[in-house]
This record gives sequence, structure tokens and C-alpha cells, in this order.
Amino acid sequence: MASEEELFASVDALLEAEPLLPPPAERARLREMAGITQARLATALKTTTQSVKNWENGRSEPKEPRLSAYQRLLTGWAARFPRHGPPPPAPVPTTPLPTVQQPPIPEAPAAPEATEAAPGAPVKTPTVQVTRGQEQERPARPAATSRRPAAKRAAKPVGTDPRFPHGPLAVLDGDGSAYGVDGIVLDCPATTIPDLVEWTLRQSGLGAAKLNRYGKDSDPLIVLTAAAAVKLGLPERLEGHEQRRSLRLPVDHPVVKQVAKAKWQLTQRGFGPWARIYRKAQGRERQCVQLAILSWDALDERSWPGVTDMDPADIARVLGVYATRVITPRGSTAVSGLELMTALRPPTKAVQDPQSGNWVSGYNPGSLGTEPVDPAPPEATAEHPVVVNSGWSGGFLDEEAYQWVRDVDHLTGQEAALPWAVGLDLNTAFLAAAARLTVGLSAPDHFHHPQFNPKIPGSWLVDLSHIELDPRLPSPFTPTGERPTGPAWYQTHTVAYAQELGYNVQPIEAYLRRETGAYLDPWHDRLKTAYVDTLADLGVTRDLSDAEFLAAMERHKQVDPAMAAVLAAIKATVKGGVGKLRERPQGKSYKQGETWPALQRPTWRPDIRAAVISKARVNMHRKLNNMVKLTGLYPLAVLSDCVVYPSSGQSPLDFLPYAESGKPQPGGFRLGPTPGLAKLEGVQPMMWAVDLMEQGLNPARHIKGGSHDAVLDEGE
Repeated sequence: MASEEELFASVDALLEAEPLLPPPAERARLREMAGITQARLATALKTTTQSVKNWENGRSEPKEPRLSAYQRLLTGWAARFPRHGPPPPAPVPTTPLPTVQQPPIPEAPAAPEATEAAPGAPVKTPTVQVTRGQEQERPARPAATSRRPAAKRAAKPVGTDPRFPHGPLAVLDGDGSAYGVDGIVLDCPATTIPDLVEWTLRQSGLGAAKLNRYGKDSDPLIVLTAAAAVKLGLPERLEGHEQRRSLRLPVDHPVVKQVAKAKWQLTQRGFGPWARIYRKAQGRERQCVQLAILSWDALDERSWPGVTDMDPADIARVLGVYATRVITPRGSTAVSGLELMTALRPPTKAVQDPQSGNWVSGYNPGSLGTEPVDPAPPEATAEHPVVVNSGWSGGFLDEEAYQWVRDVDHLTGQEAALPWAVGLDLNTAFLAAAARLTVGLSAPDHFHHPQFNPKIPGSWLVDLSHIELDPRLPSPFTPTGERPTGPAWYQTHTVAYAQELGYNVQPIEAYLRRETGAYLDPWHDRLKTAYVDTLADLGVTRDLSDAEFLAAMERHKQVDPAMAAVLAAIKATVKGGVGKLRERPQGKSYKQGETWPALQRPTWRPDIRAAVISKARVNMHRKLNNMVKLTGLYPLAVLSDCVVYPSSGQSPLDFLPYAESGKPQPGGFRLGPTPGLAKLEGVQPMMWAVDLMEQGLNPARHIKGGSHDAVLDEGE
């Protein structure tokens, strides 16, 4: 008789087979019912219109990764536009789902999408609730509550996955209302943390499907308001700790004891602002719930501006949009950025053992695998065991973002006479740098006097001090913009740019990786789409003229504060995720040479972080150089992705290069809403900028009227 493992392996093999698509004619019907043109579908799937035509007339079939994406789209359309009559009724769940509160539906002809209900969701009929092990008949809650005005629209369907009819998360208030996405409100009877975990896993219908066929579903997230935390036995706030990330309940706290008594476990981080409560998986069913406690500063104001002060329904909307477009939060935006990399590039997949024929877990090509790899000594940090144990003294990579101010001695009188200093900010510059970025996937190999190859990712010891560039521009080889003074370690992109500028490079030494791949491509694609879609929700779309774009950006935060918060979180996810690739040790008790928890992750990869920053800095310098050729303008200062130019007017339109046709000149800075394009950062009088420069301060840091953070978060 086959074992349980063998049966699951066989089922996995079926699941991992290529997805089946409907017949070509049905594909065309579904697209037309959705009102989508072949050209628009081609753009979404990043292919050609002719390819879509071929798929719909049966001449060819899509290949991965478009195959899975196309099948997912068609499945969603099929649920919305069945061929004959209404869709079949959803199956009755074996575990009763909670009551769903909804505002009254206005008496008007319903649009087709308004008639659809979330799969398996008992919207109007009474349901059986399980409260602390005791079953009782419980009627549906009133359609409107004092906390949610009846004038709000009816809840729309959350998703098509029948396992998670109520979306990825809910915000629990003190009255037992759990606010989900799309206006759903669930009735949560839990009065203890173990009750809440059981309700979430057995009855809530919360969770999210995996982002990759080889990945794992996202665990449901419950966000606790201060009132909910107190009701469940938690303190409203935790005091006595110097750092927010150190907050956690003591091991003898009654709630921690309750969790242990109910045979649930906490991770090594304990019960803090982001607490994970789990049991060992049963078969293939994960048993894990993520909690976020708002009054314990789970949502950092820098990443989630204004969200903690919103009402629960709006918090659920913000986090729900983020979860749908990015990933269900599992901690800070930095943590979520790193988790997204792994979710999109899972380390393993099912492979067939050639000897036994059994399906086993194997390496997923293109991923970082399951085991961490030691960095090359110059890629590590000074406290890393590789450095301390080897006695390394050969220097380190210094691939960081720009922090450069032009020497006032190189400021011309003509420039100083201009009335304004105008700051341009590149949209998610690090995300733009991650596009089509080849990085190392394996451990580094050591070479002496290698020939430089711009296609091989790694670290090169090269002397670039002989290269003399215009002092009115920052050096592309150092984050300070100063000319190198001798041999130093550089990432491949920095050395390749020296070669691009026409200089001969002769590496002395190198640490290179044989296995390479575009590891960050799906991460880039998902975050780019999230960024562009969220800006569009705020009225900033790709079809705007440059003047219209500047006007839309000036007011976009006032259009919808909730979506503006989502946009801020997406940007923080990019910067924090890249920074997290080189997380430093934390805590006063740490001693050099000791390992720290982050080193146990395959995603502790300072070389990948260096590759992203190197490419971003090179991209910035290339644009600065092209601006000189196109306009004769030199920057006053650069800070990370922000550059300040002298200008005759208060708008970028006064100095950016345009052709006679009115179109932007290629190569320089261009305005627009996509990653890598620019927006206005701020405007100040020219004398204000000169005064800061004379003090050695950076105008780019302050031109917006506040501080401009150029540091990649390597903590949390």
C-alpha cells in the first residue's frame, strides 16, 4: 500500500503539470466579455498582439511564465462570465464561516459584478458559530453598525479562491468586528488569543494563495486595535524597551502561558508587535496565524503614514490593497520586501528521483536555494565571521547611494545668478535598477588577475584612481562622488561603467559567481505593477502630459490618503527589501565575529544589495552625464535618487531637454509615473542652496522641506 508521502508526491506531480487552457474560441469569448482588447492583454502579459491572436486561433500556445499567468486570468474570467446561465452555487463549507456584515444594497438595477457573492460566504442567512468549543445558533449581525455608516457601498467579491473567500486579512476591533477587504465585516467571538487563532484558521475564511506555483499560501493576518488587544488580555502598550523592534511580552505573561497551554508555539522573536503563532503542519495544511498589534507600533509611521490613526475599515483597506498587490504583511515593510523575493522565487520544487521514481523536494532553478552561502570577504561587513576569522584586511565594497555636494569653488557666477534650485527625484530608483539585473546565485570563487567580463556578477579589485572626470559631476565610482585614491573593490556594474566611459580596466583580484540569474525580475515586475497601479488610483496615469503629470503629483496625496499610504508602503518595501539583503547585527551584547540570526537566511546576500545600488548609482551618473551633453547643466548636489539643478524657473519643464516636437530627449531625466522616471522633489531659492553648500550640507536632503532618507534600512 502506498504511503501518505508517496500519495502526496503523486498529487503534487499532477498539480505541477502544465496548466490546461480552455479551447481557443473560449479564450477569445472570455476576453471579449471582459471588454479587453488583444493589444491590452498582450501588454499585461508582456508579449505581442500577434501572439495573443495566435493563442486565440489555435496556432500556438503560451509558454511559462506566461502560461500560468494566462490560465489564472482565464479562470478568473470564466468565474465571472460563465457560458450558460449563472455560475453554480458555491459548495457548503465543512466548517461554518462567520457572519458577514454588509451595508444595505440600494434599490437600483444591480451591475453584473454587484450580484456576485464571495465564494462560500453566507451573506444573509444565519450561520453556526463556534465559540470556545461550544456550538450555538447565532443570527446574522445587523446590516449596518454605528461604526460603519449605512451609506457605504455593498461589499464586492474578494477573490475567486474558495479557500479564502474573505481575503488575506482582517482588522479586529474591541466589539468583535473583524474588518476585511472590500467592506466585509466578520463577527469574531474570540475572547482569548488561542480562541482567536482557532477562529482565524477554522472559521474566518482568511488567507491568500501562493504567488508562485512552487511556493506556499500566505498565512492569514489579524491586526489588533488597542481595544481588541486589551479585550484579549494584552497590554495596550509595552513600555521599558529602548527600541521598538525589541518589544515583546515576558515569557511569564498570562497570554504567553495561554498560548503554550493550548499547544500553540511562538517563533524565537516571541510575542511582539508582529507575532507568529503556529503548530506543526498537519500533512500539507499549514497552521499559522500572523498577528499585528497596532498600539505596539506594528505599523511604522515612516512606512505607513497616518494608517494607525485610521478607523479599522480604512486600515483594512490599506493593508488589503497592499496584500493584494504586494504580499500579506509579515512584519515591517523591509521584512515584507524580503519575504516577497522568496515568495516569488521559492527555493525548492518537487522533482522526481531518477532512481526510485519518487517525487522529492529539489532545488528550484533561479532561486537562492535553502542554504545560506558565505560572502566573499570584501563583500561582508567588518564584524562578519568570514572577516574576523580570516583576519581579512584587504578592504571592502563601498557600493552605496550617492551623498555628494558640488564644491562651491566649481560653481559659476552664471549658475549662482539663477533664481531657483529645483530638485528631481527618481521614482523607486532601486526598483528600476533591479530590472533585468543578473546576480550571482552560488558561492563566490576567488581569481587573481582575471580578465574583466561585464556579464559576470561579482566583486573586482581595480585601480580607477587614474580616471579624471569633470569636478562639476560626482565620480561614478564612489558614493561620496570623490575621485578614488587607489585600488578598491567594486561591483561589476561600476567597473563596466568605467569601461563604457572609454577607460581600460585591469582587475588585480576578483570574487566571481559561476551560477547567475535574474533573481529579482519577478520581484521587480510585481512591485512595479503595484507602484504604477497605486499611482493611477491617485490620478497619476501614464497618459498625462508632463505638465499634467506635475499637477497630478502635487495633489495626489490629498486625493485618497489611504491609497497614498499604500504608495508609501510600496516605496518602503523596495528600499527596505534591498537593505535587508545585508542586515547588520542588533543589540548591545553583540561581539565582532559572532554570527547573528540574519546570517542563517539564504537571502543574506550583500553582493546582491551591492549590485542593485551599483547599478542605480551608475544609472544616475549616466543621466547626469547626458544632461550635460543635452543642456550644458551640471547638478548642485545628489542624494541617493534625488538631484538638484539650478534653474531659471520653478518647474523641471524650465530645464529638462525636449525636442522641437515637444517630446523628451532620450538619455536625460524624464518626467513620468514609472520606476526610473522623475518627479518634482522640491523647489527653493538658489541662495538657499548656495548657503547650504558653503556649510558643506546637502541641498538634496532638505529641498523638499524635510529630510530625504538615503539610507537603506538593514535592520528590523
